[in-house]
Amino acid sequence: MLIYPAIDLKDGVCVRLMHGDFDQVTRYDDQPAARLTTFAAEGAQWIHVVDLDGAEAGRAMQHGLIGELTSAIDVKIQSGGGVRGANDVAALLDAGVSRVVIGSLAVTQPNDVAAWLKGFGAERITLALDVKIDGGVPIAALKGWTQSSGVTLWDALDRYPKGVAKHLLVTDVGRDGALTGPNLELLSEIRLRRPDLVLQASGGVSSLQDIAAIKALGCNGVIVGRALYENRFTLPEAIATARRS
Repeated sequence: MLIYPAIDLKDGVCVRLMHGDFDQVTRYDDQPAARLTTFAAEGAQWIHVVDLDGAEAGRAMQHGLIGELTSAIDVKIQSGGGVRGANDVAALLDAGVSRVVIGSLAVTQPNDVAAWLKGFGAERITLALDVKIDGGVPIAALKGWTQSSGVTLWDALDRYPKGVAKHLLVTDVGRDGALTGPNLELLSEIRLRRPDLVLQASGGVSSLQDIAAIKALGCNGVIVGRALYENRFTLPEAIATARRS
C-alpha cells in the first residue's frame, strides 16, 4: 500500500483544513517546495498536492506553483483542485503532474469525465469523491466540500462502470483533518462493491494503527496529512507500516 503525504496549498503555503471548512485553516509551511523535498527524501513515491484556492474558487488557481513543485524534485505527484475542463487536465499533465485528481465534475459531469478517462488514459486520472455521511449514507460533496450533490457515493460510482475508471480517492469530509480515525466501515463497503478500482483512503488518519487497519481492508493507498505535520508519526514509519504483510 502506498502512502501519499499531502500538501494542501492555500495562498501559496501549506495548510490543512478541519472538516473541509475553509474558515478552519491551520498553516504549517511557508515553503511548499521544501516540504516536498523532505517528503521525497523520507521515501515518498507519490505526493498528493491540492490547490485549495482552486477548489474553493471553482477554477484553477495555483497550476504555476504546482508546476514548479513537479520540476523541483524527482517524485510522482497526484494533483487537483479547481479542475473544470479538459484544458485543466492537460495543463497539469503538461506541468509534470503524474495523475490529475477530478473532484466535483466526477459527480456532476460524468460523461465529460468518462471522455477524459478515455482520452488521457485511466492511469492519468483519479476520481476523487468527497462524502459527508447523512443518516448512515455517504453523500457526495461538491465545490471544495461546501455543497451537497444530493447524489450517493454508490450512485456516483455507478456512472463509471467497470473498465472506465481505475483510480478512486474517497474522503470522509467529517473526519478530514480531525485526527479521529478513518471510516473503516465505508472503506470496507467500497472495497466490497468496487474491487475493480484502485482505492485511496482519505480522512481522519491519526496513528500507525489507522494505517495498518486501512491496509488490512485491501486499500491500495492512503492520504496522510495533519498527522505528519503534527508529528503523530514519521513518514518513514508510515511507509514501513504500509509495507508490512
